[in-house]
Amino acid sequence: MWPTIKLGESIFSQYAEFSDINWENMWEATLETLYMTVGSVMAVFFLGILLGLLLFETNDKDTPFARGLYRLVAFFVNVFRSIPFIILIVLLIPFTKEIVGSITGPTAGLPALILSAAPFYGRLVETGFREIDKGVIEAAEAMGASKWQIIYKVLIPESLPSIVAGITVTSISLVGYTAMAGVIGAGGLGNLAYLEGFQRSRPAVTLVATILILIIVFVIQAVGDRVVRAIDKR
Repeated sequence: MWPTIKLGESIFSQYAEFSDINWENMWEATLETLYMTVGSVMAVFFLGILLGLLLFETNDKDTPFARGLYRLVAFFVNVFRSIPFIILIVLLIPFTKEIVGSITGPTAGLPALILSAAPFYGRLVETGFREIDKGVIEAAEAMGASKWQIIYKVLIPESLPSIVAGITVTSISLVGYTAMAGVIGAGGLGNLAYLEGFQRSRPAVTLVATILILIIVFVIQAVGDRVVRAIDKR
């Protein structure tokens, strides 16, 4: 019994060393994580809706152009959605250096974050469009609505709860991706937890960084659920 108690006290004492934490660095890392998350979510939202629309509008069409475009977009979505994020961010290093000018820092993490999450969200958007009653779309077409009117007056409003729920799930995934990006130099809480916490044997730093990541995730989920309840009239 005594060895167990001593082991528990030893583990607790390691995590209790909050004097090791540089709170200014912790705050800066939190802002970097929020910057990467918000920046990538904004880009993913618009790109995902565009991809979802392309997949929805070109699927099951008879024209060669539509079939070719669907296959091209579906190939792009399936490829980037399937590559593990940690491998994708390494593959994109030359591309990132070309457009950002650096392979380290929060901004350098954005291309990989966007390219990994946009295809995933695009599939969620496409699924939301497919759940719309076809009778509603056919009624709009019978009233003479143009394609663009159907998109912004029927497709997007009718699938808005699914769109918001999808971006909520995607945002939470992106928070996890920022932690992985931080390990290879993108900054943020993942970088702090790895360099300052793990490599320097400061478990209190890792613990606080993890708690902050969890808080960000819980806030995103709560806000997303609230918005979905507010706009879902079914």
